[in-house]
Amino acid sequence: MDRLRTLRTFISVAEHESFAKAARRLNLSPTTVSRTIAALESSLGVQLLRRTTRSVRLTNEGALFLERCRTGIAEIDEAFDIVRGHQSAPNGTLTVTAPVMFGRRHIQPVVVELLRLHPDLQIRLLLLDRVVNLVEEGIDVAVRIADLPDSSLHMLRVGEVRRVFTASPAYLATHGRPTSLSDLRLHDVIWIEDEAGPHRGWGLDEIRRFGRSARLSVNNVETAVSAAVSGFGVIRTLSYQVADELAAGRLERLLADDTAPALPISLLFQSGRKHHPNVRAFIEAAKHHLRGLSL
Repeated sequence: MDRLRTLRTFISVAEHESFAKAARRLNLSPTTVSRTIAALESSLGVQLLRRTTRSVRLTNEGALFLERCRTGIAEIDEAFDIVRGHQSAPNGTLTVTAPVMFGRRHIQPVVVELLRLHPDLQIRLLLLDRVVNLVEEGIDVAVRIADLPDSSLHMLRVGEVRRVFTASPAYLATHGRPTSLSDLRLHDVIWIEDEAGPHRGWGLDEIRRFGRSARLSVNNVETAVSAAVSGFGVIRTLSYQVADELAAGRLERLLADDTAPALPISLLFQSGRKHHPNVRAFIEAAKHHLRGLSL
C-alpha cells in the first residue's frame, strides 16, 4: 500500500503542477510530499519532475511514467469499485457539474430521482458555464456539451444538441424572414459573448465578414434569449436553450437546412470510477432521462 500511496502522490503533484496544492489535496505536509517524490525518483534512477521556484513540470520520463501510473491506478480503483459496487448502495457525497441552463432543465430531474431512490446519498450539483477540472475541483461526473479531445478521462455519450437560429414572430413580421446565412447581413443580430471554447461565436463569423455588427451583445444566454423574444433580433443558440420558447411560439426557427454538425452531450468521469456505486447510479439515471435526446 505504501507504493500505491507514493504513486498517488506523484500523480497529484503532476496534475496540480505544485507540491503545495498536492499536499493540501492529499492532506499531507509539503515536506512529506517533497520527500516522497525525491525517494521515488531515487528508487527509479530518473528525474520525473523539473522544479523551479515558480513551477513544477514533468520531464519526458515523468510524462511516460504518469501515463502508466494513471492506467494502473485506474485499474486498481476499478477492481475495488466493482467489488464494493456489488455489495453497497450509493451513499456519501456525489459531486456533479453541468452547464447552468442544461443542468436546470435536464440534470436536476436526474438528481431528484437519485435522492428519492437512495436515502443515504447526498449530491452536490454545481451548475457552471465554464470547463471544470475534475481532479482539482473534486468532481465525480461532469456533463459536457462539446466535441471533447482525447484524455485520460472516461466519456459516455448520452445525446446531442444542435445550433439553431431563431427570432420572434414580431421581429420577422417587421423585418422579413432570412432564408440563407448571407441574408443575415440585412438583419439585427444578438451576439452572445461568453460562450467558451469551440462554440465561441456559434459560427457567425460569416456575418462579420459581411460587415454586419451585432445590434446587441450580451454575456448571458438567457438574457440574449429574452431579448430575442422581445423582438430585438436574430439569435443563435444551442437548441435546448430555446426549446421552451419554440414550443410556446415565442420564437420561430430559421434556416432549418443549416448543416452545422450536432454537438454531443457526454458524461465525463475519471477512468476507473465507472463502477463506483454513486457514479454508476448517476450514469444509469442520466442514460434513462437523456436516452436518445436530440434537441
